[in-house]
Amino acid sequence: MTVPSQRMPDAPAVEPDAAPRPARVAVIGTGVIGQDLVGKIHRSPLLECALVAGRNPESAGLRHAADLGYPTNAEGIAAVLADTEPFDVVFDATNAMAHTEHWRLLQPTDTLLVDLTPSRVGQMVVPTVTGTRAPDVRNVSLISCGGQASIPIAHALAARFSVAYLEAVSTVASTIAGRATRLNLDEYVATTQHALTAFSGVRDTKAILNISPAVPPATFRTAVHAVIQDADPDAIRAVVADTAEEVRAFAPGYEIIACSVAGDRVVVSVEVAAVSAVLPRYAGNLDIINSAAVMVAEQHAARLAATGRVRPVRMEAR
Repeated sequence: MTVPSQRMPDAPAVEPDAAPRPARVAVIGTGVIGQDLVGKIHRSPLLECALVAGRNPESAGLRHAADLGYPTNAEGIAAVLADTEPFDVVFDATNAMAHTEHWRLLQPTDTLLVDLTPSRVGQMVVPTVTGTRAPDVRNVSLISCGGQASIPIAHALAARFSVAYLEAVSTVASTIAGRATRLNLDEYVATTQHALTAFSGVRDTKAILNISPAVPPATFRTAVHAVIQDADPDAIRAVVADTAEEVRAFAPGYEIIACSVAGDRVVVSVEVAAVSAVLPRYAGNLDIINSAAVMVAEQHAARLAATGRVRPVRMEAR
């Protein structure tokens, strides 16, 4: 099977001594995923967090953002809309139902909305597949954590071999599966399965999410099952290893822990450990989707600078 390339062109190059002025960004959602997002934005020289908005004034996420010196507000999307200056990027770390409304309200603006919910509203992005630049749309979907872990492997296998079936089974620790995750289980499965087909060209796909109560908590894992005619073990392992190396460019905790081939049955097991000041090591599911989201926003910031929409300034390490 030949899979058409879905890679977008890379962002325009920016001279090191004229790096883009940080793009002005907001984060909606103050759960654990929102807290980690704020931490990653804090370390980015290309992004400036101008607002963290939630709904609970006593939330740990708002306290975390305030401790880092960022403006906070408990009015949610209303705070974003009421801000006196426009945002270049808004990260939506709420839930799929809320995202639909957030997009309706932000659509008239010029803001890039980066969706970390499985709403299936925006254009789907997987950095190693679609490229390191956000598409020329204003609503970008990061699909799901399982999608970010499995689709690079699924796409690479389908691009090289004749794949008849794909299945992605992800396991997350119950201690890190928050309220939004549990509310969006149906959306997670449907969106991840849709993305598997869209990025691989394989019609017969399945997505499964397990929430594990194991103690100690299990590190995030995704198993990609594939049926591949005339599977060549060495060739498959080489493709998988190359793909994992690409993913580690933005998610360093991404590791292949097993790649087995038995006849036409292939199983690739991926473990993702979080590399974060906020998340426990086992929460790689949140780390990989947040890392992808920040990469998209940084490339958008670089593109704004290259087109003159953001005033270039000299980069200073934080």
